[in-house]
Amino acid sequence: MKNRKREICTSGSVRDEDGQPPHLLGRRRQFLHLAAGAAALPVVSRIARAQAYPSRPITMIVPFAPGGLTDVICRILAEGMRTSLGQPVIIENVGGANGSIGTGRVARAAPDGYTLVVGIWNTHVANAAIYALQYDVVKDFEPVLLLADAPLLLVASKAVPANDLREFIAWLKLNPDKSSMGTVGAGSPGHLLGLLLQKETGTRFGLVAYHGAGPMQDVVAGQIETTFANTATSLPHVRAGSAKAFAVTAKKRLAVAPGAHRHLGSARGPRGPVTRAGAGPVVSEISQRWTAGTAGHLYS
Repeated sequence: MKNRKREICTSGSVRDEDGQPPHLLGRRRQFLHLAAGAAALPVVSRIARAQAYPSRPITMIVPFAPGGLTDVICRILAEGMRTSLGQPVIIENVGGANGSIGTGRVARAAPDGYTLVVGIWNTHVANAAIYALQYDVVKDFEPVLLLADAPLLLVASKAVPANDLREFIAWLKLNPDKSSMGTVGAGSPGHLLGLLLQKETGTRFGLVAYHGAGPMQDVVAGQIETTFANTATSLPHVRAGSAKAFAVTAKKRLAVAPGAHRHLGSARGPRGPVTRAGAGPVVSEISQRWTAGTAGHLYS
């Protein structure tokens, strides 16, 4: 990431109050800063002129392939916002590199509030911590509003011989390296949860990166055994009996997924539109218009 400051450790024996070397302290602070900044994800430009907004069509970049939760939410929103904003909201899928390609396009766009990207954990936290990006996820964007915050379900193919999380873990232990978990890319919530599941349970399975909603489709088809999927794409298959749900990444059981008896912490996926930083007072206007416009379409 450009403009990233580096801390130089002059003595290998120096430690912080938690016993961490200074070079680890700097990285930890940076990661916490990124995570905090991702809580409000939509963004707008800092140099946009104060004028009637919007006066022309708006482009919303979905930085992933069609079919996933982010894409579904944005298409529902765009259809409803056409009337409330008085202008069409054009959805454009620009996937690749865990969302960084589409996000980078908005970072290079004019800071006028007419080109947005839907920011999520992948695009505005994980990518900045893992990759050397050509933009700054904190300085180059400003949040507009939070659209949704969704937990994930641990789902498996109906062919997996397990009926709950305990049986599933036991089956994984009896079959090390013989099953696969689909993810939407390195650093994604599903990828990190898969690594955590292996570490905490002593199991081993392959992690396969997909584009968009591919993992869920292959779980249903029996091509892979399991994945962490959002409720929008996984629940219809669970209810239809074509997949099993073993756990949910929420603090308590979901009423809409009673079969997911166990909870796995609170790993959630906040998402919302973001645009180039620099709009000044226009940020407030854009946020108000979008907040008013979404109220009757996503939360009713």
